[in-house]
Amino acid sequence: MTQNTSQTVLVTGATGTVGRQVVAELLHRGHTVRALTRDPERARTVLPGVDVVRGDLTDPASLAPALEGVTAIHLITFGGAMFAPLETGPEIVELARKAGVRRATVLFGGEETPLQRAVEASELDWTVVQPVEFMSNALEWAEAIRTEDTVAEPFTGRLSAMIHEADIGAVAAVALTEEGHAGRTYLITGPETLTLQDKVDALAAARGREIALVELSEETAKERWRAAGQPEEVIGFLIMVYRDTPPEGRTVVGTVEEVTGRPARTFAEWAAEHAAAFRA
Repeated sequence: MTQNTSQTVLVTGATGTVGRQVVAELLHRGHTVRALTRDPERARTVLPGVDVVRGDLTDPASLAPALEGVTAIHLITFGGAMFAPLETGPEIVELARKAGVRRATVLFGGEETPLQRAVEASELDWTVVQPVEFMSNALEWAEAIRTEDTVAEPFTGRLSAMIHEADIGAVAAVALTEEGHAGRTYLITGPETLTLQDKVDALAAARGREIALVELSEETAKERWRAAGQPEEVIGFLIMVYRDTPPEGRTVVGTVEEVTGRPARTFAEWAAEHAAAFRA
């Protein structure tokens, strides 16, 4: 059931890849957005039209002023160095309850966290938003494409039902402001399963110039990632999901259309929107 009344929503992680899209969709739907950030000055430059407030999820007391008058909250589950899981979930939930917050979305970060467990155990109408690979991950190839017309990756036969980050934001915005989504975990994918070659072809078409796909050995890929400063646990995770992508990451589901009423965006659409990033 659609709820047309304007609401005030607090968005944490508002300057991040997903957070910006949650903000944009809420504004598009006529709601008031309050953005929680450690760096308000920076946030104001990237989030025009948003009430930016200082706060830190690792310091729950700092949230109290930000929660005043808020009907719903979008939560990320990490804080501090290297995306360490937040341990402050119970305090955050209690503050939200006292402030009269009704709904919460939790952005799933790859594994269940203490904050997610606290939200799910609460009286809030919660929804877990669980996206697969972001289309925006393709921006990691931008420099090599601009300078060498090449994408070099291991396991080039791997499959992905990657999701447009704007569709993640749209699903979250609906769950934050409408009835009928409480207690749900929404796996979110794009509308098609893609190979690496499919992605490269879409980027080439968008920028108007061919791109070569080069397959790296597993060892060469590890060496490149180490040289780029990736921690060993991240490298291990990448090898695991690239070598044998879980079914959830390569199987299309219709969540975006079911929740928002419109089809999920394609990677070709994403590539057209970001074509300039891949041109020399």
